[in-house]
Amino acid sequence: MNILKITVIFFSFLSMLSCTKQPDYDILIQNGKIIDGSGNTFSIGDIGINADTITAIGDLKNKTANQEIDATGLVVSPGFINMLSWASAALNTDGRSLGDIKQGVTLEVFGEGTSMGPTKKVDTVNNTIEWISLNDKLNALVDKGVSPNIASFIGATTLRINTVGYEDRAPTEEELDSMKIMVSQAMEEGAMGIGSSLIYAPAFYSSTEELIEISKVAAKYDGLYTSHIRSEGNKLLESIDELLRIAKEANIRAEIYHLKMSGKDNWYKYDAVVAKIDSARKAGLTITANMYSYIAGSTGLDASMPPWVQEGGYSKWAERLQDPKIRKKVLEDMRKPAIEWESLMQAAGSAEKMILAGFSNDSLRYLTGKTLAEVAKMRNTSPEETAMDLVVQNGSDVSTVYFMMSEENVKNQVALPWMSFCSDAGSYAAEGDFLKYSTHPRAYGNFARVIGKYTRDEKVISLEEAIRKLTFLPASNLKIKKRGSLKVGNYADIVVFDFDKVQDHATFDKPHQYASGMVHVFVNGTQVLKDGEHTNKKPGRVVHGPGYRK
Repeated sequence: MNILKITVIFFSFLSMLSCTKQPDYDILIQNGKIIDGSGNTFSIGDIGINADTITAIGDLKNKTANQEIDATGLVVSPGFINMLSWASAALNTDGRSLGDIKQGVTLEVFGEGTSMGPTKKVDTVNNTIEWISLNDKLNALVDKGVSPNIASFIGATTLRINTVGYEDRAPTEEELDSMKIMVSQAMEEGAMGIGSSLIYAPAFYSSTEELIEISKVAAKYDGLYTSHIRSEGNKLLESIDELLRIAKEANIRAEIYHLKMSGKDNWYKYDAVVAKIDSARKAGLTITANMYSYIAGSTGLDASMPPWVQEGGYSKWAERLQDPKIRKKVLEDMRKPAIEWESLMQAAGSAEKMILAGFSNDSLRYLTGKTLAEVAKMRNTSPEETAMDLVVQNGSDVSTVYFMMSEENVKNQVALPWMSFCSDAGSYAAEGDFLKYSTHPRAYGNFARVIGKYTRDEKVISLEEAIRKLTFLPASNLKIKKRGSLKVGNYADIVVFDFDKVQDHATFDKPHQYASGMVHVFVNGTQVLKDGEHTNKKPGRVVHGPGYRK
């Protein structure tokens, strides 16, 4: 074989190798305005993704990928973390999580008071009880298919229901030990910590000492105690003191769910609240908070009635509301100043500021979107009596929106360095059966509102700080590994959005409206939103807390 022929063959071989060279990355996001979550100033650059992981960040213009995305003029950041989500039920129905994915949420965190597990499964035939753990429930949801990642606290209310039930009493020593065992198991299976919700029965019946004891167990695993504190209104400062006491005596990090000053008479307490938390932080306690970006909250009509009437669960509650003597006492308690319990009807100030948002009884759904005052006028009964009647007729509690906060306080809270964000809502699709129920607009607009209204339009905080509060800060508070920042080796939970176009559109009158401006969303390296449209991919996983034992 002559030299010329050998040379031709050699270069042909090199050419063949060149043609079959594998791309450097599965996905390459190019020319984006990268905000990494740390709070540092943005940089223009590229991000390479292989499988579920970020493998390169920087100038990657000479690299290739199976999928290349031009992010010129767009912001590239970590996926957002919803610190208080009620999306579990909706995800079980529709795993796409459209309402939140279209806002850039890649992690939903459950467990305010109640959690998906542990729950009892009773076999009436064999007279046996099987316990289904929180981890089992989370894994079952992921196995069914969900677009976002999911995580959960173990609910203090769930612990109480599993042991004490709905009774207004302290747990026995044996019951408290059972609670502790459940906490320990949940923490080792990946729970984030303990979540409580103390204005509602039966959680209302829990003493501070009980909460300290179960929190001590979570503290051994470096978990977080997070709480809908006992009062967000008249006894707001005292309730924060309770949370600080739990944090100190249990030696646990603590967070306040959806911090607010409820009721006009309590708006002035903002400075005192911030001073109290800042003082505790300076003294060495790790105290943080989250919030939603609206002046109205949403819960049930139960938050307008005294906890004593709710003891024993819904059936006992409804039964009591139909007893004329008890009903008279409830009416009196609803009207006189609530000192020992939290009345959101009183915090709202009037029935005109209470919107009925959700009924389980089809025959009552025509009332959806009306104020309690309007329904009371229709029925020619007082707002308090109307509320009692609706709870009985609905066959369950009635979802209600309460206007209670000031815009000035909301804006000031957004700027607090230790404040992250939550929706305190489900993640729905604006279609199908979801349209049969109203909801709070925060279900579709909370995170877009942080970026659009408070960052771009009102300039309360910088975009870099907003991203830090939506990503790295909550991930750090939860002690989550490899998420919450754009860093080589981290999971590729990434959002790409048009800062000039991010906007919430949901209103209290028309809440089922998607936010806009989010262009692409990746969860564990899989694209779930492409050019603003869902891809129907469901790569979500269970995210584990610091105590996780494989």
